[in-house]
Amino acid sequence: MTRHRRAAIGAVFAFVVVACAIYLARGGADAEPLPGQPLRTLAKSSGLELGTAVRADVLKRNRAYRQLVAQQFSTVTPENEMKWGFVEPERGSFEFGPAEDVIERAREAGQKIRGHTLVWHFQLPDWVGELGAGELRAAMKEHIERVVGHFKGDVGVWDVVNEPISDRGGLRPSVFQRKLGQGYIARAFRLARAADPGAKLYLNEIGAEGVNAKSDRLFEVVSGLKRDGVPIDGVGFQVHANLEGLPDSFVANMRRFAALGLDIAITEADVGLKMPPSAEDLEAQARVYEQIVGSCRAVSCKSLTFWGYTDGRSWISETQAGMGAATLLDDQLVAKPAFFAVQRALGG
Repeated sequence: MTRHRRAAIGAVFAFVVVACAIYLARGGADAEPLPGQPLRTLAKSSGLELGTAVRADVLKRNRAYRQLVAQQFSTVTPENEMKWGFVEPERGSFEFGPAEDVIERAREAGQKIRGHTLVWHFQLPDWVGELGAGELRAAMKEHIERVVGHFKGDVGVWDVVNEPISDRGGLRPSVFQRKLGQGYIARAFRLARAADPGAKLYLNEIGAEGVNAKSDRLFEVVSGLKRDGVPIDGVGFQVHANLEGLPDSFVANMRRFAALGLDIAITEADVGLKMPPSAEDLEAQARVYEQIVGSCRAVSCKSLTFWGYTDGRSWISETQAGMGAATLLDDQLVAKPAFFAVQRALGG
């Protein structure tokens, strides 16, 4: 090989290295446009805020993911970055940076932020479970005051207490329930209100979509909070669904909570499938998504949030063996039948 040829090859190699570095620094390729009007535009025409859960690290490094979040949704929920175990891994040591990154991206896109979540039995740092009752009470107060206070004015809605009801209809025997009693729920709401009087405060629950023992107990708890003057503004129904669809009583169930004077939101919607899904499965999934949107609109939901929007970033495939394909786009950010079903259900 001649000296000139070696030099030419070296120059080409150097160019490729630099080009790849620039490509990666910019977060990769632009997103392919999705067909039809953006979901956020369609939802706005009917007075509905439409959102998705997002991950700060992916927003930062993946340009296409970031662009589609901005184009398609009017609200975002940090999937993990505001949870206790993430934001306060050591007592009194707070990590707000990743959540602040999500907020900054949302500000650029003209989006609102839903905060998730202040008090939850899961994704807690180990030190919380080791506290006695008095210390736990003090730690919960400090955590809510510091987190809500830090994001005051940036977070418009908080999931204050998450999943406090057991599947059998009792109160979940979490560390908070065992050591502080049922009163921890009301106290968490009062602390959150004091920390940011302008934020809407929600109780968020899983598996309470239909009228059943769990939703009956949830209704009892929420009714008691309202009766006692606790500052609760809304109830969130998570709606982690599958091809069985939604309970027939879902709309009636949401309406009884709305009758208490509470806002209603669907907060974590997805529809898990057995892997690999068939074309028929994807069409059936689309019908369930259409049900979800229709149910929300039937009770004038304040907002509807999908728990992730791409199969490449979904907790279903990451935590449930043999399940996946739960969102609106596939792992290549291509629209699935579910995406078009949501467009239709929003009037597009």
